[in-house]
Amino acid sequence: MIGIIGAMEEEVSALKNEMENPETAEYASMTFYKGILCGKEAVVVRSGIGKVNAGICAQILVDKFGVDILINTGVAGSLDAAIDIGDMVISSDAVHHDMDATVFGDAAGQVPRMDTFSFPADEKLVELAREANEKANPEIHTFVGRIASGDQFISSLEAKDRLSGIFGALCAEMEGVGIAHAAYLNKVSCVIIRAISDKADNSVTMDYPEFEKQAIVHSVRLVRELLSRL
Repeated sequence: MIGIIGAMEEEVSALKNEMENPETAEYASMTFYKGILCGKEAVVVRSGIGKVNAGICAQILVDKFGVDILINTGVAGSLDAAIDIGDMVISSDAVHHDMDATVFGDAAGQVPRMDTFSFPADEKLVELAREANEKANPEIHTFVGRIASGDQFISSLEAKDRLSGIFGALCAEMEGVGIAHAAYLNKVSCVIIRAISDKADNSVTMDYPEFEKQAIVHSVRLVRELLSRL
């Protein structure tokens, strides 16, 4: 079973509308749509904003629906000058950029007493997602690397430089590591996919509503192509 966690309601609606025989269920104030999508058994859901919502959503998918693959799509801010608005980043791993127990000697981002610093994506899923995006969306660039997540909207050059410098992350957002963390604890496969919405520095180079429409189109195309490869 494949669990797809979307960030945007329009994205979830587009996938839901393509489902065969969809059934709905509600847990933790989230609506889950279960059915056949691109020939695969899948559950599609919008988690809401932030790491807690994302982690709860992922755990419900594991506990209530028995998913063994988690795919998370959404938007993020670029932390790398080479990654432009509209491009796609696929996670190699994810970190909690707002976890700080450095006073106890842990590295910034390290969850105390955990046996890992970052939460890895499934290598096979990463490669399939990269190939899927290159085929489905040839007009944009695909990057693979670390995603930094925190319950903060990154909008200053200082914060951007900190995340790229300390964590070596390609982009910043607010949900991915919550899902990757849950996947790690539950020993299920996971990949995070992010369309770049901004440069994480408050600069505006594209009308956001127009970008959002493009991001939805790109994300839905990618998910369709990825599911066909699973």
